Amino acid sequence: MAPGRIFLRHQNHSVMNWKIIAWYTGVSLLLVAALMTVSGIIALFTPGDESRMPLLFSALLTGTVGAYPLIFVRKGGHKMSFREGNSIVVGAWILACLFGMLPFLFYGREFTPINAIFESISGFTTTGASILNDIEALPRGLQFWRISTAWVGGVGIVTLFSMITVGQDKSTLSAAEISNVAREPFSGERNASFANRMLLTYIALTVVTFGALKLTGMGWFDSATNAMSACSTCGFCTRNTSIAFYANPAAEIVLTVAMLAAGIHFGILFLAFLRGRPKYIWKSETVKVFVALVLLAIVVVTVDLMASGSYTSLGSAIRDASFQVASISTTTGFATQDTTLWPPLSMSVLIVCSLICGCSGSTSGGIKIDRAILAAKGIHRKVKLTVSPNGIFFVRVDGRIRSDDQVMDAYGYIFCYLLIVVIFAAVNIAFGLDFTTGVTASIACLGNVGPGFGAVGSMSNYAAFPTVLKASGMIEMLVGRLEIFPILYLLRSVKNS
Repeated sequence: MAPGRIFLRHQNHSVMNWKIIAWYTGVSLLLVAALMTVSGIIALFTPGDESRMPLLFSALLTGTVGAYPLIFVRKGGHKMSFREGNSIVVGAWILACLFGMLPFLFYGREFTPINAIFESISGFTTTGASILNDIEALPRGLQFWRISTAWVGGVGIVTLFSMITVGQDKSTLSAAEISNVAREPFSGERNASFANRMLLTYIALTVVTFGALKLTGMGWFDSATNAMSACSTCGFCTRNTSIAFYANPAAEIVLTVAMLAAGIHFGILFLAFLRGRPKYIWKSETVKVFVALVLLAIVVVTVDLMASGSYTSLGSAIRDASFQVASISTTTGFATQDTTLWPPLSMSVLIVCSLICGCSGSTSGGIKIDRAILAAKGIHRKVKLTVSPNGIFFVRVDGRIRSDDQVMDAYGYIFCYLLIVVIFAAVNIAFGLDFTTGVTASIACLGNVGPGFGAVGSMSNYAAFPTVLKASGMIEMLVGRLEIFPILYLLRSVKNS
C-alpha cells in the first residue's frame, strides 16, 4: 500500500491544475478588455471615429470570455507550481494576441485576418513591425489601441495583472514571466517586490517622457502615444514616416534618452531615480558596458557617414546616428532616416546592435548585454584555465561571482537564439526574400526590433510578405518576447501532463 500511495501523490503533484490556469488567463483577458474599453472611449469622444464600435464590441466579447472562468471556475487553494505559472504566462500572451486582433479585424480595410493577428502580435511583443501602408488613415481610437498593446507588452501582460494578486501566486507568476538573468542583480529580493519596482519605474518613465515631449511642442495625443511606444521600446508611431515626420530635434533628444533609459534594467533605474541613489547607475558593470557600446556605435556610424559623403554636416550626422543607434540597440525601431541608404559599415553596426540590444530587466529585446558579458567572461576564463590549468579563476559580473550554471545558461541561450535566427532566415529566403531582407527580417522579428534592412528597412513594412512568412515572423516575435525557454517549458509540461 505504501508504494502505491507514494506513486499517487507523485502523480497528483505532476498533473497541472488547469482550473488555476484558466482562472488567471481569464484575468489577463479582462485586462485586455479594459484597455479596449479605454480606446473605445477615446474613439467615442473623437468626432467621426469609425473604430468606436469595433473597439467596444471587441471589449465586450473579450471581457465576456475573460469573465467566464472567474465566475464558473474555482481555482481553489492549490499552491501554484512553476509549471502552472509558466503555462499561465504563455497562455496569457497567446490569448492576448488572439483577442487583441479583434478591433483590427472588425475595422477591416488593410486588416485581413493574417494582417490583424500580425499587427496584434507585433504590438504585444513590442516588435513594432507593421503591415500598414497608411498608418495615418487609422482613426484615433484604433491608433491608441495599437499603441496600448505595445505599452502593456513592454512591462509584461502577466506582470501587470499580477499586481492585483497576492501571496505565493503573485511571486510565482512574476518568476515565470521575468527571466532569471533579469532578476539576478536583485536576487536577494522577492520576485513580487521586483515586479512592483519594474511596474512603478515603467509608469514613471512613461509619464516623464510624455511631459518632456509635450514641452517640445508635440501635441497631447502624439506625446502620449510616442512616450508609450518609446518606453515599451516598440516603435509603433502614429505617423507614416515615424519620428521623421515631426522634424523636431528637441523631441528626438527626449526620445533618444527615453529609449536608452528603457533599455536599462528597471530595478537599477528604480534605485537610481525613485530612491534617489543615482550612483547605482554607474555602479552597474552591465549598464556601463551597454552605454559604452552605444557610444562606440554612435562614433563609428558618425565617422562612417561623414567619410562616405552621406552627410556634409557633422551635427546632422551625430543627430541621426545617435537616434538610430539608440533606437536599434534598444529594439525600439523609431526612425528619423531611411537607414537602408546608409553605407555598409553603418548598416553592419546597426545589425550587431539589433542582435545584442539592451539590458535584462528592461523592455528591450534581443540577446541582452548581460548574457553577452557572461559569455565573453566565460570564454576568457576558459582561455586562462587552458593556459594555467592549476589556476583558480572566477566569472564576476557587477562584483559578484557567477556560477558555471549561469555561464552555461548564457551560452545555451545565445546558441538557441542564433540557431533560430538562421533557421527562420533560411525560411525567409526559401520563400522568395533576398538575402539581406531574409536575414535581417529574422533578426528583427526574433529580437523584437521591427525594422531590418532591404525590403524591411526603417521606412518600410511587412505588408508585402506572403502569408507563410508573416506566420513565421509571428512565431519568431512570440518566441523572442518570451525568451525562448518558456515555450519549451510549456511544450514539455503539456507532454508530461
